[in-house]
Amino acid sequence: MITFGEAVTLTAALARPLGREQVALAEAHGRVLAAPVIARIASPRADVSTMDGYAVRDADLAALPARLRIVGQSFPGADHACALEPGECVRIFTGAPVPPGADRVVIQENVRRDGEIAVFETPPSTVRFIRHTASDFAVGDELLPAGVRLGPRQLVAAGAADVGTLSVWRLPRIVVLSTGDELAEPGTARDQTGRIPDSISAGVAALAEEYGAQVIRQATLGDDLAELERAADLALREADVVVVTGGASVGERDFAQAMFAGHGLEPVFTEVAIKPGKPVWLARSGSRIVLGLPGNPTSAMVTARLFLAPLVTGLAGRDPAATLRWRQMCLAGPVGPVGDRETFARGVAEAGAVRLLPNQDSGVQKALAECGLLVRLRAGAPAIAAGESVDVLDF
Repeated sequence: MITFGEAVTLTAALARPLGREQVALAEAHGRVLAAPVIARIASPRADVSTMDGYAVRDADLAALPARLRIVGQSFPGADHACALEPGECVRIFTGAPVPPGADRVVIQENVRRDGEIAVFETPPSTVRFIRHTASDFAVGDELLPAGVRLGPRQLVAAGAADVGTLSVWRLPRIVVLSTGDELAEPGTARDQTGRIPDSISAGVAALAEEYGAQVIRQATLGDDLAELERAADLALREADVVVVTGGASVGERDFAQAMFAGHGLEPVFTEVAIKPGKPVWLARSGSRIVLGLPGNPTSAMVTARLFLAPLVTGLAGRDPAATLRWRQMCLAGPVGPVGDRETFARGVAEAGAVRLLPNQDSGVQKALAECGLLVRLRAGAPAIAAGESVDVLDF
């Protein structure tokens, strides 16, 4: 049995990007850049107006009132090639190119129109209302570095760079297999004697998706070794990571590792000195990764947060350590001495402090809906008084 820190290090060693692929900009949300986004176009491409008004030469407003002949209009997307001559102005709209020779745009509220003549009676603003060529970025500028996860704002920048497809890291494909004769699909358990809902699969799959995985399948399986072996074979052909819940103890029907025996399973670790979640295990089968989670719901979700989240994050192209950034909060109430295993208690934030939930049993499920934090309590630590600081992690 290894320590939590050792298990995290071993997990991170496997969490390497799976490979690059090209995806369309419209399909890139949530993906991680494998190469930087370089601008293929300047922004703006030309001097453009930031307001509706009239493009003028400063020299023509030296003496007021000034009457200038309106010689044309400039709309967004137009190519305004005609330069202003003395005594001329151009009606211009927001985002439209500024004609050559113009020094400023006078907003329309400060101009009186008399037929084809624009009348300027007040001194112009100190603001010129012109956005100059490449004032945002130029051709060749790096707008987004490799490693960035593409959210809505990053997609705006990538689109502005005139990039239609992006080089991103491939999403890890995940299959979740829940094992146990007692399990039934949610919605059917009440009609089957001795069955309980498989509540873990949906939670584990959702957590994997939150951290960048593509969950391709979930299955609820009984404790029949032949059936489990067939499921293992199929999952290893489909997925980069197979997550198995349950069957991790040493009972007669605990087949979570045995089901992979025909695939050269190489253990990375088999137990971790943590509470809850001691039976969590990690292994390799060729290029595939198998993560075994305990069958108790709280244990499964805690270990998924501690090990599946960084594993998926790294496979998807980001730093796995980013998922385990602990921060400190004060305890709202006292905590007793910690046993010989590092403990991850469930808590909630209240008024800037963390309060441990009263029911810390590994099988509870209602409390999972209330819990927002994991509180890290070191093995062998003495009692901790209210107001003292502890390490917490968003859960």
